[in-house]
Amino acid sequence: MRTVKEISDLTGISVRTLHYYDEIGLLAPTEKSDAGYRLYDDKALETLQQILFFREFDIPLKEIKAVIENPALDRNHILLMQRKMLTMKKERMERLIASIDNILKGEQKMDFEVFSKTELEGMADDMISNMSEEQKEAFIGKYGSMEAWRKNFLENASSEEAQRNFEIVVGWYGSKEKALEASRHPGNSELFPAYQKRFGEIMEKLVAKRECDVNSFEVKALIGEYDFLSKQMYQMEDVTEMMLEYARGCREKPEFRKMQDDVYGEGFAEFFGEALKAFYTRKQALNFSLENIYPHAKS
Repeated sequence: MRTVKEISDLTGISVRTLHYYDEIGLLAPTEKSDAGYRLYDDKALETLQQILFFREFDIPLKEIKAVIENPALDRNHILLMQRKMLTMKKERMERLIASIDNILKGEQKMDFEVFSKTELEGMADDMISNMSEEQKEAFIGKYGSMEAWRKNFLENASSEEAQRNFEIVVGWYGSKEKALEASRHPGNSELFPAYQKRFGEIMEKLVAKRECDVNSFEVKALIGEYDFLSKQMYQMEDVTEMMLEYARGCREKPEFRKMQDDVYGEGFAEFFGEALKAFYTRKQALNFSLENIYPHAKS
């Protein structure tokens, strides 16, 4: 048996945090000494390791508790779940390390191309053919002509930053072919104004719920509707990765935050980012659980 102080020294978790985990029923001590001190055995320590792992992925304590207490998930299920999450993180880290290595070698130039010049030209032409007359008039007003807009698009889309963003988008769709297909044939393009109107209505409702907890039923219901509309508009089966990237922008990119706050009020971007993060990290955790309980289940 180990005391709270010994567990704290071993894991680096504060005594106060361990007390809090006990209070919320996440990690109860194995037993208490005659003097009333909390004592933990090896099984409790293993549970704490699982908790700390999930916290590394910013999964809320409430969701961690649900996973750990799920009777359908035994130790091996949880380990498989964690291994899958680690593999995904490892792949992201390897890409970052490769980029840093290239910079250290003096290879500042991008050594990959997501979309070729021909593909970008086709993408620009498809975008123009799917634009409404109002959109074209707006671009002509800004750039002078649609050909000037097309030239500007191709210049920006060929940049390293744009290509890296395209790489992220390809990941959202699952393949380059699917991403290109979506750009060629945007589903129900004539319904875009209706989608945009509904998105606007959802955002206004979220503005009214800014004082609510992001995990409240009202906020989760609105984000759930936002999720459904996004999948319809972007022709994607799952928009989780895209929305988590959007959430990071709301929370971490000043220019992105300003754009949101200018429209919906100061502080809204942070609230919206946290609401998206809470909704989609929970969805990820549930999906991992389902995949381990039912290997052929789809989210």
